[in-house]
Amino acid sequence: MALCCSLSFPTVSTKPNKSSSSPICSSLQLTFTAHLPFSKSSSFYPNNTLLQTQCRGNPSTNGPSFLVVGSAKKQEPLRVMISGAPASGKGTQCELITKKYDLVHVAAGDLLRAEIAAGTENGRRAKEYMDKGQLVPNEIVVTMVKERLVRPDSQEKGWLLDGYPRSSSQALALKEFGFQPDLFILLEVPEEILVERVVGRRLDPVTGRIYHLKYSPPETDEIAARLTQRFDDTEEKVKLRLHTHHQNVESVLSMYKDITFQVDGSVSKEEVFAQIDGALTQLLESKQRRFGTVMS
Repeated sequence: MALCCSLSFPTVSTKPNKSSSSPICSSLQLTFTAHLPFSKSSSFYPNNTLLQTQCRGNPSTNGPSFLVVGSAKKQEPLRVMISGAPASGKGTQCELITKKYDLVHVAAGDLLRAEIAAGTENGRRAKEYMDKGQLVPNEIVVTMVKERLVRPDSQEKGWLLDGYPRSSSQALALKEFGFQPDLFILLEVPEEILVERVVGRRLDPVTGRIYHLKYSPPETDEIAARLTQRFDDTEEKVKLRLHTHHQNVESVLSMYKDITFQVDGSVSKEEVFAQIDGALTQLLESKQRRFGTVMS
């Protein structure tokens, strides 16, 4: 008698094999699709895994063997967007998030510079605008972001989209491409703290390290003597940047208001990350529960 292992699936349809001369006397075709409620679009997440169990043995008229085929959908990874004003600590939190959750960190500015350096078509087009002192059109940047998010590592590991989208039109374009985040993290810091953080920043031109005259002063007088300040790290210019940021964020929040997680960014970086970590942990647990319910 044939030895076989069994899999438990939802309702199945059995199609007997009319030919009894084959070692496999009958076949059992099973297919199912798991539609997870938290995934509104899975166009770029083809995480279907083929499950196959074969049972073979000596042919027997009383003991048929089976070929069992099933398709199970893997749990989708985290997809996160994060936004914050200049000096809100967004860069630090992106490092901490990607380190713990192993997400692919995607920053539009980094993509733009990489495309230009590589001499791609998108990079060439973007450089033409930048050389003229013009803003790079949305469609070019959105295309760069889209192409990065559809790469295998982003699909498998999940992604953290840093400081993008910055307008409702960019958010709408991403949605039309099928990119919908699980969570939109917004770092909120009072303006007076942001201004103080920016105005006090200094750059060491030798090492590239960023210092702050109050919160992270240089270790020696020699380092302090060579520190420089960015031309736009003045109170007047930072307030203009903050005004632009707030306008942009308001338009984007209207697209993600149901999944926005507001974080107090005025506390220490450890406390800020604790807030974010708690939210992401709950999100993962929710995904696992839903996935388990569908697969049970």
